[in-house]
Amino acid sequence: MRRFAMITMLLLLLIPAPGVYGGTSQAQAADNITLTFAGDILLDGFVGEQIARYGVNFPFAKVAPALQKADIAFANLETPVSVRGKAAEKTFAFRSKPTALGGLKYAGIDGVSLANNHILDYGQVAMLDTLTHLDRYKIGHTGAGSNIEQAYKPYVKTVKGKRVAILGASRVLSGPSWYAGKTSPGAASAYTAEPLLGAIRKSAKENDYTIVYLHWNEEFKDYPEPYARTLAKQMIDSGADIILGAHSHCLMGIEYYKHKPIYYSLGNFVFNRSTRGGEKTLLSMLADFTISKSGISSRIRPVKIIGGQPNFMGEAYNKETIRRMNQLSFNAKIAADGAVSEKL
Repeated sequence: MRRFAMITMLLLLLIPAPGVYGGTSQAQAADNITLTFAGDILLDGFVGEQIARYGVNFPFAKVAPALQKADIAFANLETPVSVRGKAAEKTFAFRSKPTALGGLKYAGIDGVSLANNHILDYGQVAMLDTLTHLDRYKIGHTGAGSNIEQAYKPYVKTVKGKRVAILGASRVLSGPSWYAGKTSPGAASAYTAEPLLGAIRKSAKENDYTIVYLHWNEEFKDYPEPYARTLAKQMIDSGADIILGAHSHCLMGIEYYKHKPIYYSLGNFVFNRSTRGGEKTLLSMLADFTISKSGISSRIRPVKIIGGQPNFMGEAYNKETIRRMNQLSFNAKIAADGAVSEKL
């Protein structure tokens, strides 16, 4: 009996405790950094009416849990946030109420890019108010500022000991008066390679990962302009790890360069329905990235905008969105579960 007990004890010592082998992968998973990116967010117009009727959280109600789980959730804020300023003379001039930012906070959105063709719709005063209101809600921002240095300054968050930087810039602005200058407020311009590439090189030296969120390409087009494909590669050569885009109001494809992903357009996210762009302006997605010791992986999660509100849909919708993304993409392949990989 004594001998049996000793053998049993030896066997127990040889058997790994629960989670030892599995624990290694769990520890690795615990070290992973998760990022979720969304497209254009507008809080004025029809969406503003929905907010007035149902509250600031309404636009994000169906997707907030997904955004809240990410270590960093980020989007493009396609509107100044202010009660001041004078509307620019243009077809669409937006301005959203400061209280609407409560919806972004509720949704778990950590930061936004302000580099777009609407941030100065109500002039410099409303743009500067936007920075103040975002700071009050503790929502990070990049892509616009009181001068050129601030405009090109990335949003940076340290996650699990790693510095993740997101830099916003726009190649769709209403004119040079919108560009941030040495002493003048404005947006970070991507019309010329510098100072954009210089800002990326600086960020790559100071941070562990650098992501660039660009406002570019043409509205309602399915494929990026030739300049965008060239610029994306220049940004990666300068040290960017991930490139994301918006402005077209519809989804565009994915391309890899030096094994790094370029998402040309995430489409709309919280937005008014476009009478010009039609149904495809309601087709959207979240782009999820996981940074691990083995590299950066990504996947897409299709959503559909219904009444200004992004919704996760069923299997048929997801399948059709993935089919469409495969058709639009270059050297990227999207699997049935949304996982994105490079075609080698």
